[in-house]
Amino acid sequence: MKITKVLNNNVVVTENKQNQELVVMGKGLAFQKKVGQPIDESKIEKTFILQNSGISDKLNQLLQDTSEKYLDIAYEILEYAKSKLPYKLDEYLYVALTDHISFAISRFQQGIHLKNTLLYEIRKYYRQEFEIGLKALEHIEEETGVCLDENEAASIALHLVNSQITGENMDLAVKVTSMVNNILNVVKYHFQMDLDEKSINYERFLTHLRYFAIRFIRKEKMGDTVDDFFHEQISKKYAQAYQCTRKIAHYLKKEFDWDLPKDEEVYLTVHIHRVTLRQKNS
Repeated sequence: MKITKVLNNNVVVTENKQNQELVVMGKGLAFQKKVGQPIDESKIEKTFILQNSGISDKLNQLLQDTSEKYLDIAYEILEYAKSKLPYKLDEYLYVALTDHISFAISRFQQGIHLKNTLLYEIRKYYRQEFEIGLKALEHIEEETGVCLDENEAASIALHLVNSQITGENMDLAVKVTSMVNNILNVVKYHFQMDLDEKSINYERFLTHLRYFAIRFIRKEKMGDTVDDFFHEQISKKYAQAYQCTRKIAHYLKKEFDWDLPKDEEVYLTVHIHRVTLRQKNS
């Protein structure tokens, strides 16, 4: 393995036999080394593959202003997250999370404590990601002695959620969370009830809403494949749930000028019926 780029004394970029770009970390790995020279593989402590060649450039820029210690922490957090989450994480997270951790610790040391306005929603709707965020805070404290609060756990969770959508735009994750929250509020107000957040039906509904919002934000095509007869049958069989779905459609039209496809009307109606049925009958 030969050095193709030196990020600092302890972090270099190289390539494997498949011509994939690798970032390798190890104490003194690049000390007095230059591009083209071989890497002492016995010093390698961590390795991760980059599919996008532009990521190493961003890491290079980032490590000019911050310690690779934070990249090391981000690496450990992301390895843990990969073992827990069912979806693939975007590699830009190495950059985003390193930058976030560095900035969060810097703010903490300056006595600046920022509130995450989405803390409640993230903790509620993205429980698995939030739990990973809490674990991340434990690891950060072990490595740095800095004890960050759950607002930062929520921010880390949002980075993980955002990884499903795009590599670099946190605004999209915020939009998804906001859309999910607003749709759930429509359901609650329509039925005048609090939903059982521990139920399987709620988890299924929440999962559907997340991916529905992600597809919407990505502007992925959601065509109408259900026929008019089936759509009509569902709207009649689950009349109250369908009325709620139409309110959701009105919200989407008003806020985003977007028409809800018939397929999605059917899916939402069935999910809403399930998530409210037991509570209505209890």
